[in-house]
Amino acid sequence: MRDDNDIIFNEYSLDFFAFIDYVFVFLFGGGGAGSGGAGGGAISSWSPGAVFAWLSSWWSVFVVLSWLVSFLLIFGIIYAYIRHNQLGEVFAEILKRQEEAFAKIHKKDVKNLRWQDVLVHSDSERPNDWKLAIIEADIILDELLNTLGYAGTTIGEKLKSASPASFTTINQAWRAHNVRNKIAHEGADFNLSQKEARQTVAEYKMVFDEFDFI
Repeated sequence: MRDDNDIIFNEYSLDFFAFIDYVFVFLFGGGGAGSGGAGGGAISSWSPGAVFAWLSSWWSVFVVLSWLVSFLLIFGIIYAYIRHNQLGEVFAEILKRQEEAFAKIHKKDVKNLRWQDVLVHSDSERPNDWKLAIIEADIILDELLNTLGYAGTTIGEKLKSASPASFTTINQAWRAHNVRNKIAHEGADFNLSQKEARQTVAEYKMVFDEFDFI
């Protein structure tokens, strides 16, 4: 016995196959066996075989496009890898040059700063600063002689091995170094005037300028 609230399925059910047929007719044109007409390549029937045939007609195009896209992607990856390595080498070379330039500038700045200390001490009003200026300049002279490759344990020995032909300011170096020796040996008893201190510093500068050391 049917209740009044029961829903009669047949009255409200959806014809699934009719719906599928409608979708295929809408998408591809045609429909059942009687659906003909123009459509220029549209599927005349929604049967699985017809759909498969339609998809197969486009399969070769899809394969070609897939191979083409794959080739382009592989080519792009290889090109990007090569360019990345090339740019890496370029950047490494640029960085190396910058580091070398910085090292040269930094090294030169250190020497210039030390020479600036010599000048500051020589311009001081205190005699002890004048002596300190000459001692500091003599240390720079020793570094110069080591850089030039002169043999010896003392500055005097290194100057003796130098040739006036390749060391044109050797006399200035000797005179300046002798003043330094007087300071070292006589200490506070050595009377050094500011004029003599500045003249000695000027002779050191002539030596350093010859070899572009400051």
